[in-house]
Amino acid sequence: MQGVERLMEGYRAFLENRYVQESSVYRRLESEGQTPRIMIVACCDSRVDPATIFSAGPGELFVLRNVANLVPPWEPHGDYHGTSAALEFAVTGLEVEHIVVMGHGQCGGIGAFLEGLHSDGSPRGFIGKWMSLLNAARGHALRTASESSPAELQRAVEEEGIRQSLENLKTFPFITERVADGRLQLHGAWFAIATGQLTALDPASNAFVKVVVEGGIPGA
Repeated sequence: MQGVERLMEGYRAFLENRYVQESSVYRRLESEGQTPRIMIVACCDSRVDPATIFSAGPGELFVLRNVANLVPPWEPHGDYHGTSAALEFAVTGLEVEHIVVMGHGQCGGIGAFLEGLHSDGSPRGFIGKWMSLLNAARGHALRTASESSPAELQRAVEEEGIRQSLENLKTFPFITERVADGRLQLHGAWFAIATGQLTALDPASNAFVKVVVEGGIPGA
């Protein structure tokens, strides 16, 4: 089944199953609004759905998805800033308590970036300019993993991109204020599509470690 027909079949299954089971939750969310405590910045890759990975119900996660799960630095000028707007709404409007930047294995955006799509002058100008946010991360990964295989280098850039996005989050005044007074915690995570393994950035070592379910995701 392809295209819109697949969507209609999925919608039918939703109405007959999940909506029946959670109809009271949906009605409450409509009348009371959303109050998620967690924001996730994830890739728009169709294989990596945060709600599925974390078995989240409606209203539990505020999810922002973009190419390669990137966060730009704070830039208070007049251009359009979809990612920054979502961050501002989540932090100052919804008052989320956690932001998780979650990357994943075999990210197509980062693969294209490593193949040269990392400048304003690239043939795909929107993507090229967006991926240029990773130029510093690429340089660091090349210095630390210069003799690695292509797959190892890609993962190194995927992980370094998460670190870079977390640093960029700290350039937003409304985020640094809340991190400083304990109202907000920042986390990094990386998901392996084939194995389902989740790793998390340990603030103490700055390394990604396998998540033990009982232990949770480290935060800073």
